[in-house]
Amino acid sequence: MAMPIWFLVQSILFISASANVQNKVTDNPADQLVALINSNRTASKSSSLYNNQGLACIALQYIKAYQGDCSAVGGEDAKKPAESLFPETFAPNCDVDASTLTPITGRLLGCQSKYAKPSEAFSEILMKNEKSLEIVHNKNHTEVGAAVSGSDGGGPYFWCVLFSNGKSNHSFVPEEGVAKISRPGCFSGANDECSGASALSQTPHLLPIALGALIALICAFGRQLS
Repeated sequence: MAMPIWFLVQSILFISASANVQNKVTDNPADQLVALINSNRTASKSSSLYNNQGLACIALQYIKAYQGDCSAVGGEDAKKPAESLFPETFAPNCDVDASTLTPITGRLLGCQSKYAKPSEAFSEILMKNEKSLEIVHNKNHTEVGAAVSGSDGGGPYFWCVLFSNGKSNHSFVPEEGVAKISRPGCFSGANDECSGASALSQTPHLLPIALGALIALICAFGRQLS
């Protein structure tokens, strides 16, 4: 009986390790969104854009300004945060030096009740029409920042991409060198593992499941020995 029990324990630990590896690969949907945008640009002979963490943090603040109101994104009731919020609210919330803000040359914003993978968000939500495609391929862009967030960790889910024509490392510069991380939500360029990504995608956490199964297994084995 000891051999099958040990085999099951090994299998559970393997599942746990695999879950950790998977999290490291897919833990920031905002960075994946930027990768898709740059891949799309380079495929059409446009230049790749610098992934600016300060701009990306601003994109997350841009999302938060909607306060979870999906109806304000697109359509007849579409709204847009006031430009004054960039230096007065967004930059301070990100610890970004307001004097380094540069013009926004393009914006993509999408929202829906259910989470979508970055590839689906890009192709089905953000790329809504020809104008969206023109924004992605605009040659005036030099840098990009992306963000994704739910509302307090749940739906609706927002995706925001901001483009700028600033100079790398000279625009949207964090005062302490690193943009301020805030939750819920993830933004690109920050080397942030973004542990909230799995919650955003509604993906089950395999580690707690594995540990629960291991405890149940040990209890069952203990009863057999008694």
